[in-house]
Amino acid sequence: MARVRYGARTEAEIQAARTASAKLPDIWSTGVVAVWESDPDAVAAVLPPPLKPAERPLVRANISKVDLPGYPLGAGSVAVAAVHYGQEGWYPLVMPMTHERALIGGREVFGEPKKLGEVDVERDGLVVRASLARHGIAFVEVRGAVDGPLPLPEPTRKTDFYFKFLPAVDGAGFDADPVLVHCVRNEKVRKLEKITGDVVLRESMYDPVADLPVRRLVEITIGEKTTDQKGTVAERVSAQALLPYIHQRYDDPQQILDGPPEGSV
Repeated sequence: MARVRYGARTEAEIQAARTASAKLPDIWSTGVVAVWESDPDAVAAVLPPPLKPAERPLVRANISKVDLPGYPLGAGSVAVAAVHYGQEGWYPLVMPMTHERALIGGREVFGEPKKLGEVDVERDGLVVRASLARHGIAFVEVRGAVDGPLPLPEPTRKTDFYFKFLPAVDGAGFDADPVLVHCVRNEKVRKLEKITGDVVLRESMYDPVADLPVRRLVEITIGEKTTDQKGTVAERVSAQALLPYIHQRYDDPQQILDGPPEGSV
């Protein structure tokens, strides 16, 4: 009998897949990063407990292109500065990805708020434009001109905070207590340039980052970097405390209550 592809894989096949993943070479991306100070109350309002606002109400937009062989990827995020019991980091609100493969692993393993979207990074000489778009709306656009090279930073370690959860089967809360994940990334930069420009936030009912206005632009850069990442569960969190923020993950929070039409399965 021919192999049934939905059948169980052997232990050797599973181990081979793990080994291949562990030996991935450095993958370099070209990306634009914009950081700005926003309204402190707005930043505090988007942080589910136990996360707290950082000392400065910073927002960061990261818009990158990754030239994977035969699989070019656009990846982005909009995050706010946050603190978890003294650990400083970033809490992403939305992470558009251009391919399903990048989306699935991040959401299911780490709890990242990834969604399919459009990610553009364009450079024509010194002129740079980068944007994140979904549903036909470029809700973040960074525009400007390269203003010269910057010193390369030393390899750094950065932390992102995610909430990993599964909505309950019966539509009431979660199947189990959600967990707060610390995702630690080791970042190396091989090229970095300053951009003089601006950040445009457009109204979108699906991605309302316009609620985090640019009060003062801190910096815009374009660079080439590579990162690895490792996640750990920091703690289990209160389901009731997280429920008021569940809409951050979905375009329509009611969709988690949608079952298949009767007779469709």
